[in-house]
Amino acid sequence: MPTHAYRITVPESDEDLATALLWEAGTAGIQVSTAPGGLTTLLAYFDHDVSFEALTSRIPAATIAPVPVPDVDWVARFRESFRAFRAGRFLIAPPWDDTRSEGPRLVVDPGRAFGTGTHESTRLCLRALESLADRRSLGRVIDVGTGTGILAIAALHLGASRAIATDLDPEALTSARTHAELNDAHLLLLQGDGPAPLRPGRADVVLANITAPLLTAHADGIAALRAPSGAIVLSGLLDTDLDDVRSAYDACGSAEVLEDGEWVALVYGGTP
Repeated sequence: MPTHAYRITVPESDEDLATALLWEAGTAGIQVSTAPGGLTTLLAYFDHDVSFEALTSRIPAATIAPVPVPDVDWVARFRESFRAFRAGRFLIAPPWDDTRSEGPRLVVDPGRAFGTGTHESTRLCLRALESLADRRSLGRVIDVGTGTGILAIAALHLGASRAIATDLDPEALTSARTHAELNDAHLLLLQGDGPAPLRPGRADVVLANITAPLLTAHADGIAALRAPSGAIVLSGLLDTDLDDVRSAYDACGSAEVLEDGEWVALVYGGTP
């Protein structure tokens, strides 16, 4: 349960950047509302002390003020509002929703881990996986910073022969294990920092839906995971981060750029 709450006001044009930085800081949830004068207010909840240095350095116009934390079961509230929806060819649905549809179904139990399919970066990764699966065998897939495990599970639905998922956060691994059971999927789960627990050169597809600073910091390790004819899918970055991240992966060759609003994904080695 969150123990800290902050009201962050930013220019409307900086809403996506502020949201990304708050997720990177470990927020447990964000409520967004408009404010007068072309501003946006984000009410962000945390279960730990947090530094806003990265946010204020990137968005100097931001104002931040602590506010009382209401006595609310946040997970229960989110679950009440979570309904089945489509992301590409997938139907993403909670366990209690029996909506029927053609195509693969991903069962998601909303909780704290990032990656329920609602965010643009997750949808971009699903789109990239579908495109890759249409052109080639996905083979062995590694998902770095797996969160809920949904992307690795989606890869298995699309024909991957094996899926390995890593995360530094034990709570994320618990969530990924739960989702593997809900989706009757076999995931190999490893705890570690980025690509650290994995042997290089073994993945036919490498997924990394994290944040731009982490993508850049782990560039060499993530790139090294790819087999010689493999593909890399990078997401979790805004279009303003594109040049920096692409520069960090120069050695991987040219990349296909996918866009969803202000969010982008990079796909390297997408052809057979």
